[in-house]
Amino acid sequence: MGREDTGYVVRQSFEREYAAGEVIYEIGDETSVLYVIQAGQVELQRDGGDDGARTIARHGPGDFFGEMGVLGSRPRSSRAVAASDARVLELDRTTVEAMCLERPEIALRIVQRLAARLTDLEQRLTALGADDLLRPIVRVLVRRAEAVAQGGARVVTTLRRLATESGLTMLEAHRALGQLLARKRVRLQDDVLVIPDLEVLSAALD
Repeated sequence: MGREDTGYVVRQSFEREYAAGEVIYEIGDETSVLYVIQAGQVELQRDGGDDGARTIARHGPGDFFGEMGVLGSRPRSSRAVAASDARVLELDRTTVEAMCLERPEIALRIVQRLAARLTDLEQRLTALGADDLLRPIVRVLVRRAEAVAQGGARVVTTLRRLATESGLTMLEAHRALGQLLARKRVRLQDDVLVIPDLEVLSAALD
């Protein structure tokens, strides 16, 4: 989204300035706003459990972020933090829809940018070894495990919660859980993750 586009909507949007380190929105925030960076840098972070916050993306002038709050009406799955002093435009859903209707090329740019991000994510997933994804998921499962008979355990959770608590994306968490299911380290039973042998699962952390 270039300067000519942001200039078009500046009167219909709210321009804000953030100091370095200031939080723009938190995980779980439900505001339907798309952000366009005018100046500075913004980082998107996820909580990495015991490892603290993990940066998953960094954006600069002309980039946009927070699009799923507008396009998907979903709570934020990451935290946005100003990595430097930054100035952004905050565009609500009505403004974004009006822009796309009146200027179809803006909608095309958004789709192209989203497609590029998906391709980048797929490449990063391919480059990651299985252990890079398994360890964060196993840490969460071991921490949340409720012991049952004969060394087994059970975990009542959701994929979204696993992703949030492990600091992974939903796609990464899905892939890691699929690995554990394929290796029979866990199995799904009535929407509950059953761990046949907690000690064997914990060995993945070694």
